[in-house]
Amino acid sequence: MTQLPKVVTKRKKRLGRGYGGGKGGHTVGRGQKGQKSRRNIGVLFEGTKMKKSFIKRLPLRRGKGKFKGKDKPIIVKTRYLDILPSGTTVNLESLIKNGIVEKQAGKVGVKILGDGEIKKKFNITIPISKSAAKLVEKAGGKIVK
Repeated sequence: MTQLPKVVTKRKKRLGRGYGGGKGGHTVGRGQKGQKSRRNIGVLFEGTKMKKSFIKRLPLRRGKGKFKGKDKPIIVKTRYLDILPSGTTVNLESLIKNGIVEKQAGKVGVKILGDGEIKKKFNITIPISKSAAKLVEKAGGKIVK
């Protein structure tokens, strides 16, 4: 006869699944009556008589992706630009080629922010913050728009 290890953890009891779910029968752990004891409540449900609900307060957007926010650009700090050789034109392609950002950055864009020091000269063609622009110009680089 083989010796099986003793099972220490028990399975989670599944709500609303009848006798076989491990909770027992009848109300199966949902209490009695009321909205929460029945099916699920919609994510956007805020009660019945809401005068100014959250959805009504949002600006009207139609179609797919209605509740998604805008994608923000990927931030590249100036200290990461030291990986690049001096005199390079800093654009999306050069950042992807040198492994600073991934290929998906083309969808949302890239912005350079000033954090750290720059010792090399760069020609920058992508969006850049004012503080980062000062650091680039101090090192002898140019911002091309």
